[in-house]
Amino acid sequence: MPRNSQRKTRAVSRFCCCLTGLAVLCISAGAVEEMTPNDLKGAYSVNGELQVNTFGDPEGEPITRGHKDMKPSWSKTGGKIVFFRLTRPAPRVSDWKTAICVVNADGTGFRKLTDGTQTDFNPTWTRDGTNLIVFNRRDPKTGRYAVMLTRSDASPGDEYAVSGPQYSTYAYSCLKDGRMFVSSWAHPAKGRYFLMRPSREGSASYEPINFTSPLEGTIDRVSISPSETRICYEFQKGFGPYRYPGRTLYVAGFDVATRTVSDPVAITDTEPAPTITVLYPRWTKDESAVVYHCNRTGRSQLYMYRLRDAATIRVSTNPDAGYAFPCGEETPK
Repeated sequence: MPRNSQRKTRAVSRFCCCLTGLAVLCISAGAVEEMTPNDLKGAYSVNGELQVNTFGDPEGEPITRGHKDMKPSWSKTGGKIVFFRLTRPAPRVSDWKTAICVVNADGTGFRKLTDGTQTDFNPTWTRDGTNLIVFNRRDPKTGRYAVMLTRSDASPGDEYAVSGPQYSTYAYSCLKDGRMFVSSWAHPAKGRYFLMRPSREGSASYEPINFTSPLEGTIDRVSISPSETRICYEFQKGFGPYRYPGRTLYVAGFDVATRTVSDPVAITDTEPAPTITVLYPRWTKDESAVVYHCNRTGRSQLYMYRLRDAATIRVSTNPDAGYAFPCGEETPK
C-alpha cells in the first residue's frame, strides 16, 4: 500500500564514514527525518506492553497486557516471540526477578517458560533450525551469568545451562552453525568476546573474537545480521562503571570464518550528551536498516537507520508513549 513519504528534516548535520567500501553518512542523534518508511514489521514494547506492528504505523491492540514486558525476539520460523516479564523489581536491574515467556505473533498461545523467581534476561532464538530459546540467568550468590536453553513448549524447570560453569558468560546473538556471540571472562588473556559453542555437559568451547580496530571500551547488546556478514551493537567508551546514558551505536562488518569484526561505523552521535540513552540496536528482516530506541525527545521513541542512504527516521507515532526494545520480524536478535 502506498505510504505518505513527506519528510520534515529537523537538522542536516552529518559526517562521512565508510562501511565495507561503501561511502555512507552517519547522522547524529539530533538529526532525524520524520516519515513513514515502508512495510518493515517488528515487535517492540509500548509502555510495557508488547506490540507487533509495521514500523511507522499507529499501534493497534497489544499482544500482551498489564505487565512490564521487555526485550522481545521474533523466531526465524514459527511466528513466535520470546520476551522476559518483570515479576519483582529492585533498585538494581541485576537484582530483578523475571520470567521468560513466549507468545505467538498474533497474541495467542502465551506460555510462561521460567517460574519468575530468578534473574533471567534478554532471550533470543537459535538460528540452526532447532528454534530453541537462549537466555541469560544470573546467580545471586556469585553474580555470574550462565547461558541457558529451553524450548518454546517447555515448562519452568526444563531449562538447562550450556555455558562453562566456571565462567560468567552472557549471550547476545546466535549463528546458523549453532555458535553464540557472547561476552565472557572465560579466558581473560584472549579477550572478552567470543563465539561460544554451547554444551549441556559443561564443556562449552570459546573462540575469541578479533577486532581490527582497537576496542577502547565495552560493546553490548550485539546483534548479528540475517546474512551473518554484519553486526550492530552499543558501545560504551572507556572501561568505567556500566552505564546506559552516553552510548553510541555502531554497525560493523563480521567475518564468521575468521571471527573478525571490522570497519565499525557509528550510526548515532559519537559524543552524545550524558543524559541521552541510545540503546538496543536490532536488524530488520531484509537487513536494510537497524532499529533502536532513544530518549532524545524526553520520552523513549523508536528510530530506524537506513543503510542505503544513511538516513535516520523516527518510526514511533505517539510522542507521549514510552517505546523500547524493537526487534525485526522473523529476525532473532
